[in-house]
Amino acid sequence: MSSVREGLPEGRYGRSADASADRKLKIVGSVLGVALLGVVGWIGWDYVAGQSVSAEVIKYEVVSDSEVQVHLEIRKEAGVAGVCTLSSQDEEHAEVGRADFTFDRPEKRLDEMVSLKTTKRATMIELVGCQPAGSAR
Repeated sequence: MSSVREGLPEGRYGRSADASADRKLKIVGSVLGVALLGVVGWIGWDYVAGQSVSAEVIKYEVVSDSEVQVHLEIRKEAGVAGVCTLSSQDEEHAEVGRADFTFDRPEKRLDEMVSLKTTKRATMIELVGCQPAGSAR
């Protein structure tokens, strides 16, 4: 004859020690995930807010084999002098010109036309970057 079981097998139902450990790991993982997102957000905000001088190339015109006229829009803090570096390349992507341009007018937003001298005919202009005048990069 067969025997009849009384009750449920032990450890099969209900909360075990493993379930409690899993819950603690989920909580720790969530807290660390939120902390990581906070750090990444803070670094991103600091990078964006920390740039006191920025610019954008609006348009450029190749005037000759040795010159390019570039229209820049510069944004900076009032009273801060800024330096922007421009680079030009030819058809083979070789650099044919590079220059730093200083903007020291007190306005926050400037529209400037600058002339970049080149060694060969340029086909592309790149804004390498901008920074406050006198700061090392």
